[in-house]
Amino acid sequence: MKEGAFYKILPVLLCALAIPLSMFMWIGNIAYSKLASDNQDNVIPPSRWLFSILVPILLMLYGLKRKGVNKSGATMGLLCAVVLSVASHAFLACLATFFFSSSRATKFRSHLKRKFEEDFKGGEGRRNWAQVICNAGMATQLALLYLLDCGYGEKPVDFGRLYRSSWLGIGIMGAFACCNGDTWASELGTVIGSGQPFLITSWKKVPRGTNGGVSLAGLLFSFLGGIVIGVSYYLAIRYSVDSKILSLSPNQWPIIVFGGIAGLLGSVVDSLIGATLQYSGMDENGKIVERPGRDVKHISGVRILDNHSVNLISSIATGLLMPSIAMHFWDSF
Repeated sequence: MKEGAFYKILPVLLCALAIPLSMFMWIGNIAYSKLASDNQDNVIPPSRWLFSILVPILLMLYGLKRKGVNKSGATMGLLCAVVLSVASHAFLACLATFFFSSSRATKFRSHLKRKFEEDFKGGEGRRNWAQVICNAGMATQLALLYLLDCGYGEKPVDFGRLYRSSWLGIGIMGAFACCNGDTWASELGTVIGSGQPFLITSWKKVPRGTNGGVSLAGLLFSFLGGIVIGVSYYLAIRYSVDSKILSLSPNQWPIIVFGGIAGLLGSVVDSLIGATLQYSGMDENGKIVERPGRDVKHISGVRILDNHSVNLISSIATGLLMPSIAMHFWDSF
C-alpha cells in the first residue's frame, strides 16, 4: 500500500479502534472497582470511555495534519488527553484551547520572529514528546490525582464542600493558563507593539526575543492567554454540571479571572527563571541565541536550563500556587 493511501485511511482505522478500546477500558475499570471495593459509583461508563478516546484521537489527527506536532508529540499528547478527558471534560477543554490558540500564536507573523530568533521554526516547528510533557505534564499528573482522589466527572469549584476536587481543578486550569499565557506573551508580545522589552531582573532594555524580557504588550497578552483558558474551563463547567449542583455552589465566573491571573503569574515566573537560569546572547548576525560561543555577546542569564525546562518549572509553580490564591480571594468577587 502506498504511503499516501495509508494516511488517507488512518483516521478511519483509528476512529474504528476507539470503540473496542473504550469497551476494553470500561471492562477493566469494572474489574478494578470490584476488586478494590463494592462501590460501583466509581465505574466509568462506556460512553465516557468512548468520548475520552475518540475526541483525543481526532485532536491528534488534526495536529498531525496541521503539522503542529510530530509523531512522538502526537502519541504523548494522546495519552495526556485521554487521562484529562476521563477525569473531567473541563480539563480536556483547557488542553484543546491551549493547543489551538498557542499553535495560532506561534505562526502569527513568523517572518518577523525569524529576524531576531536563531532557532525559530514557526509553522515548520512541530512539538515533540518532550515539549508536550513540559506543557501538559503537570496538568496530567494532577488529573491522575483527581481520578484517584475524587473519581471522574465534572465538578464545580466549591472550596467549602468540594475542597479537593476544587483544588486540583484550579491547579490544572492554572497550569494550562500559565503555558498559554507565556506562549501568547512570547509569540505575540514580541511582534506587536513598538520599543524594546525590559529585562525583568534589572529593567534594562534588551533585544526582542531575550529570555526574561518583558513588555507591557507581552504582559497584557499573557493575561489574555490565561483568560482564554479560564473561559474554556468556565463554559465546560457551566454546561456539563447539573444546574441543581451549580445552584448550591458559589459563582463560577471568577474562574475566568483566576485564569487571567494564572497566565500573568506564569509568564512572570517564566521570565524570572529565564532571566537568571537561561542563557541569552546575541550572535554576529544580530539574532538571539541560547548558548555561548565565539562572537556571541552575553545579554543575561547562565546556561543551566533550556526553554522546555523553564516552561515545565513555571507550570508546576503556577499549578501549585493558583489553588491557594483562588481559595483565599474567591469570596472577594
